[in-house]
Amino acid sequence: MIILFHCHDARSFRPLWALEELELPYDLRMLPFPPRFLKKEYLQENPLGTIPLLVDGETRMTESAAIVEYLSRRYGKPGGLAVEPDEPGFGAWLNALHFGEATLTFPQTLVLRYTRLEPEARRQPQVADDYAKWFLARLRGLDAIVSQAEFVAAGRFTGGDISVAYALLLARSLGLADRFPPAVADYWARMQDRPGFKRAKASQSAASVAQGLTAVPVDQL
Repeated sequence: MIILFHCHDARSFRPLWALEELELPYDLRMLPFPPRFLKKEYLQENPLGTIPLLVDGETRMTESAAIVEYLSRRYGKPGGLAVEPDEPGFGAWLNALHFGEATLTFPQTLVLRYTRLEPEARRQPQVADDYAKWFLARLRGLDAIVSQAEFVAAGRFTGGDISVAYALLLARSLGLADRFPPAVADYWARMQDRPGFKRAKASQSAASVAQGLTAVPVDQL
């Protein structure tokens, strides 16, 4: 069975959501955030101490967008989460997978670090504000797409939407959602309404309770 090491609403939510969309069985192992400090034995599984970690037989992966692509290609059906090279929208799908992480999530990690994770004396409000503005400016790329289409690629829900929409989930946790452009806000509402998204949210909550872990969302750090 696929094993996913996960922290509540962290980057590992991407593969969790993909697992639910694909209706695959999995073993969800919840960790406190950040696990490299709060669950040091996890370093034996992943020396980086980061999440996600997905284990599928001999396969071990730690990059959230890459895991979404892996699951989509290995276990998905035609016309599902993956877009094939001969399909219209293949390039847009690949771009969305990486855009969600490299362009939209990266600046938010600095907002999170310098507003909530660092000790009070090391927090940098100006740095956090600058990177929040960077993230919001980069939403122009997403706004241009979802102003014209329901999804980011291929005219259907794909792993590209999972990658991008997770960045919007993180933005909500950081208090940035009220600054989304209208088309992005509508897109985010559609993503939250997906049954797979709702199942993933419920799964992480149930697993936290079952494993005796109090979930601490980003906005409560």
